Amino acid sequence: MRGPLVLLVHGWPEGWYCWRHQLLALAAAGYRAVAPDMRGYGGSDAPAGAEHYNVVTLTNDLTGLLDALGEPRAVLVGHDWGAIIAWQAMMLSPQRFSALMAMSVPYGGRPSRSPMALWREQYGDNFYYILYHNQPGGVAEAEYDADPRGLLSRLYLSPNSPRQPKQITDPKASAGGWIGRLGAATALPDWLTQADLDYMVDEFTRSGFAGGINYYRNFDRNWQLTAAVGDDTIAAPVQFIAGSDDMVIAHTDVGQLQRAMSRIASDFRGVTLLPGIGHWLQQEAPEQTNRLLLDFLAALTN
Repeated sequence: MRGPLVLLVHGWPEGWYCWRHQLLALAAAGYRAVAPDMRGYGGSDAPAGAEHYNVVTLTNDLTGLLDALGEPRAVLVGHDWGAIIAWQAMMLSPQRFSALMAMSVPYGGRPSRSPMALWREQYGDNFYYILYHNQPGGVAEAEYDADPRGLLSRLYLSPNSPRQPKQITDPKASAGGWIGRLGAATALPDWLTQADLDYMVDEFTRSGFAGGINYYRNFDRNWQLTAAVGDDTIAAPVQFIAGSDDMVIAHTDVGQLQRAMSRIASDFRGVTLLPGIGHWLQQEAPEQTNRLLLDFLAALTN
């Protein structure tokens, strides 16, 4: 008997290709696995205007995909922005999503204030990439579109990847954009081939970065739109995995992550941190990620 549909939701700046190792493993195990380019990425539509990239619309994209595939429900797997969307989709459309494996980005419930307000207070005049993505006039995508290889080759690295010195060391936002603040890699990590990097550079050269950056321009809007779910909990099974050296979790330990997510997920099935792995865990550690994912899926049907 074929297993449930597994819907793999990528983050920024990625695309369906970041799931290349998981698609093969899931198919070999008998699951129907689908990894779309999300709205604004790759071959998918990229409407103009940040308002078209809010979390309700993105959830509707996922349920619309289920409809197109003739599937009533799916297990969600989300990484980075894909995890942000997936956490909300579990609450916005609980009848369509039967379980969640979240990667890299935890969720402990809707904050009392918009995250943008908190980040503006925290960083002030200093550079922070999310605030940079929210600068008016398309400043961020203009920088990235002019040098997609420069950005991606600096982001797609492991925590211990050797780098050249940063070109911009001034913490003030006025000192410049993001690429110059990221030391250039002296070599690609073992998990990323030149062909892998070239494929993603070609994808973003063709599509541009505006669509993906528009996700970041919806933090205020998403906070407002999710007021209806408020402190709702997720009843479906949820598991969380991340690299121990992922910058997103900032060395938060397993206990802290467990307590935070258990507040929002009543059937929370644990936290696994992969030692020495960074943000791109499904590519950095595909065999470990695949085993955790397949074990989670198997437990759903036992």
